[in-house]
Amino acid sequence: MKISVTLLLILLLAVVLVVWVMLPWQGALVLTALFAAWLAATRSGRRAMSVASVGISTLGQRLGSSAVIVVGIAGVVGVLVAMLAMAEGYAETLRKTGSLDTAIVLRGASAAEVASGLDRDSVLQIAQTPGIARDAKGEPLASPELVVAANLPIIGGGPDEEGSVQLRGVGDEAWAVRPQVHIVDGQRFKPGLRELIVGRGAARQFAGLVPGHTIRLGSQAWTVAGVFASGDALESEIWADANVVAETYERGSSRNSVTVRLADANGFAPFKAALEANPQLKIDASTTLDFFSKQSEGTVTVIRAIGIIVGSIMAIGAMFGALNTMFAAVAARAREIATLRAIGFAGLPVVVAILLETMLLALLGGILGGALAWLLFNGYAASTMAAGTVGKLSFELHVTAGVLWQGLKWALAIGFIGGLFPAVRAATMPVTAALREL
Repeated sequence: MKISVTLLLILLLAVVLVVWVMLPWQGALVLTALFAAWLAATRSGRRAMSVASVGISTLGQRLGSSAVIVVGIAGVVGVLVAMLAMAEGYAETLRKTGSLDTAIVLRGASAAEVASGLDRDSVLQIAQTPGIARDAKGEPLASPELVVAANLPIIGGGPDEEGSVQLRGVGDEAWAVRPQVHIVDGQRFKPGLRELIVGRGAARQFAGLVPGHTIRLGSQAWTVAGVFASGDALESEIWADANVVAETYERGSSRNSVTVRLADANGFAPFKAALEANPQLKIDASTTLDFFSKQSEGTVTVIRAIGIIVGSIMAIGAMFGALNTMFAAVAARAREIATLRAIGFAGLPVVVAILLETMLLALLGGILGGALAWLLFNGYAASTMAAGTVGKLSFELHVTAGVLWQGLKWALAIGFIGGLFPAVRAATMPVTAALREL
């Protein structure tokens, strides 16, 4: 009999957890409202509230054991929210880099700019493709760009410690294609000179990226002319004149990509069709929004997976802490619960009452963990190697409402598991046996 009850509990638990993981916050509100209505409108619900109020009123007397549940769950939620906030910040930075009215053209079958290569003829033909916006002079807003890796000393690192930064060679068209890029300190680089501008994110990561300073790239001395801001992943790069970069790194007239501004926000499909209709071009094209969103998918999946794995390991410890605490609480109240059952209380109100007590502690732990994660990590600057690039990507952690909801769902799930088995034991223990317990 006990084995069958345990198996049923495990099956119920699995079903509840699957549904709970998929539940949006609107669904949780509906469930809460229905549960509150049941508590208020039914006899069993009112009895459950009566029993729960007794247990909740004694939490202060069991402060140490109650704190074990709250602190344990807060730790799980804090770690999980921090990892999910890292994934969210990383993905958001790359999503903001693209838009629907700009497109990027790469060599066919190239997954990233660094793996692409376009010869001079291809670049010229891409720029003349119908569907590209034009400036006041009638010139197409198409920016052929070169991407190479450069090594620079890391701020706070050892004397020989260097990191990789993405050096982008651009022309005047880059500013028209990306109007969000603007100089915040110093000035633009002068064409034909070994001058460069650096993104704010790169300036925070690497030493010497200050206007007026000289750094070495590709065995050559370069002068930092200014610092730019864009509010996206481009801030992790450094920019210089494309022809000078090509000469320094012996790239000739080839370019890695061409970024264009479309004449119409809905004009990508005709633009891509025109490119594909040109038999001389072997290219892949996508909107920059799609391109940069896809660049983030692999890394975001890895970060989230690490967060879930670490959170799961910690959750197991928190669940055992909750189980031990609630089993002890049930044992201490065994006679009280048995007396209630002897005078007519059914098992359901007892189960619900103990689950309410545990879920309350879990809710407090979830709120505490989420609040601490928001205070410590929201807006925290971080960097990592970005998929498809040759340099570090600087971004900020984003503790969003969705991330906090995920953490709260984990907290309540831990509380449910930690309270379910003690609750069922209390409701199914023979009354005579319970009355004999101290």
